[in-house]
Amino acid sequence: MFFHLVLPWASSFSILNVLRYPSFRILMAALTALILSVAAYPPLIRRLQVFKYGQVVRKDGPESHFQKQGTPTMGGVLILLSLTLSTLLWARLDLNAIWILLFVTLGYGVVGFVDDYRKIRYKSTDGLAGRWKMFWLGLIGLIAILLYVFDYASIPFTSEVIMPFVPRKYFSPVLPIAIYIGLAWLLLVGTSNAVNLTDGLDGLAIGPTIVSASVFLILAYIAGTTVGSFDPAEYLGIQHIEGGSELSVFCAALVGAGIGFLWYNSYPALIFMGDVGALALGGALGMLALFTKHELLSALLHGLFLVEALSVMIQVFWFKRTGQRVFRMAPLHHHFEELGWPEPRVIVRFWIVSVMLGLLALASLKLR
Repeated sequence: MFFHLVLPWASSFSILNVLRYPSFRILMAALTALILSVAAYPPLIRRLQVFKYGQVVRKDGPESHFQKQGTPTMGGVLILLSLTLSTLLWARLDLNAIWILLFVTLGYGVVGFVDDYRKIRYKSTDGLAGRWKMFWLGLIGLIAILLYVFDYASIPFTSEVIMPFVPRKYFSPVLPIAIYIGLAWLLLVGTSNAVNLTDGLDGLAIGPTIVSASVFLILAYIAGTTVGSFDPAEYLGIQHIEGGSELSVFCAALVGAGIGFLWYNSYPALIFMGDVGALALGGALGMLALFTKHELLSALLHGLFLVEALSVMIQVFWFKRTGQRVFRMAPLHHHFEELGWPEPRVIVRFWIVSVMLGLLALASLKLR
């Protein structure tokens, strides 16, 4: 918004020309979202305590989690508010991809809000029925993907899939549109649910989310930036994305909002993000993977989320077939708790794994 409102005055006030540079707006987007979230969480926490919007703990979960019963939840609302306001202030709004990102993020947030509200109202961990949750997540995701595929995102679409660690000139298959849409839909909905499953310990989900958003910030900036006649995207063997640097502004706002939330969500948490935050953030990361053309690389970058989701699928599948458990408890982070690991140890070690995966994802660019 600042870009469109203030830049016309740049001819009279040369200092305003700084808004032309995405690098400046990236920094300001992160700072704005961080300040908004840090400042707004204390009154939100007090308000949630007054209305008794507290976490409902699953009865079959680890015993150590029973003390978290009643901790304010739905803190993801403020993450989304800080992210949205910061993006609207600092991003170029003539790029439809920004609006699609906000559509997916806020749309998934609404689904999560309904889920959280039902849990709180009925004092149950059931929430929104699974079939309806998947229906709305799937519908919102499909609309966003179709807008992208049929060139309503203001960034060029291609069904080419770039393989991690493989030079693009050697192998980068171009998929039929229908197959690409199906795979993109699975990626988007799958990432959203995987982040939601990971959100089971204090700060566990938001840490890797910040890492992923930071990596996408770098990838989008590289893909959308040229220095004279030099194109970093071409040099690194990735697809050039016109307007990619504006996606970095969204990523920066996500990083800032995430750090602000982590200030209050770190162990012992004063507030939880709830499904309103987890589903929305997962949707945002999934859409960023599509827009930056790193669909397969996101499996590596989001390896922690992927393993958490797979642990649940394996546990359910094997228990139905044999009546036995593969893990002591699923998702995977509860397995380590049952092994006797203190919660902070599980959280920090999972963060370390996430950072390692993020660095490996960036290193794959040079290996191409």
